[in-house]
Amino acid sequence: MFREVVLGLGNNAAVSGVVKRYGMSLGASRFVAGDSLSSAVPVCQDLNRRGIAVTLDHLGESVRDEPAAIAAKDSYLEILQTIAEKGLKANVSLKLTMMGLALSVDLARSNLAAVVETAAGFNNFVRIDMEDSPYTSITIDLFEEVWEKFPGHVGLVLQSYLYRTQDDLKRLSEPPKNFRIVKGAYRESVAVAFPSKPDVDDNYVELVRQSLELGNMTAIATHDEVIIGRVLKYLKSHQVLPEQFEFQMLYGVKLGVLEELAKEGYRTRVYVPYGQDWYAYYVRRIAERPANLLFFARALIDRR
Repeated sequence: MFREVVLGLGNNAAVSGVVKRYGMSLGASRFVAGDSLSSAVPVCQDLNRRGIAVTLDHLGESVRDEPAAIAAKDSYLEILQTIAEKGLKANVSLKLTMMGLALSVDLARSNLAAVVETAAGFNNFVRIDMEDSPYTSITIDLFEEVWEKFPGHVGLVLQSYLYRTQDDLKRLSEPPKNFRIVKGAYRESVAVAFPSKPDVDDNYVELVRQSLELGNMTAIATHDEVIIGRVLKYLKSHQVLPEQFEFQMLYGVKLGVLEELAKEGYRTRVYVPYGQDWYAYYVRRIAERPANLLFFARALIDRR
């Protein structure tokens, strides 16, 4: 219920106007590594020094015209070039609606292929984010197309709050691939998504288990320490090879937990977003946890 209310308010014009105007000083900077690639690079370098890898994401979604989609594609080519030049331990993550999917499937296909081909040339990797459910099937289709051309250089996000995800995982895992398992952060109908947090959590752990048993490289992306404990118990009891998984978290959330996992020898990665189009991402971060809303409220009070 909390998440639904916040996501609903996020679409309110008055609310969005205030947050977009003052958002960086109202806490968005906690979750977003600046408005440019140059501001994100030092964040990546610091995380790498701590033994933590990075996924860079140029924020943006649902672009409105073809030139914007082309510009988004070009920005990812620049990120991949910068990663290589700076020697960062990093890959990239992108949303297909930023590549033009809401305008044209062919446009998104072309832009995605260009980014993945460039990543392959640098021996790097592209993670395709999963967006809200109207885009699930076409996102999977485009992932499969580009995976056929560049296996090992592209992976997909799967969401545990969707009923369909177990079936998607089983079908997509022949042959094994690379998946990032998340709970899901969009506003979805009970017709397509579990409304209950315990059901989402149980499905999350089950998806991780199935993904590993099916031989996939599995990114365990959660800040939920209870779930992390459940997953660790499974990993240890089944002696899962360390190169088959890694723990991932979002920039600005529970870095200390990830650092402890890194010190214990686990592979770890932080999702580092940057860019000027940060509003929708920030609203989803607030909606995930009441503590994030309190953080926003304290920043608003302090500003006054």
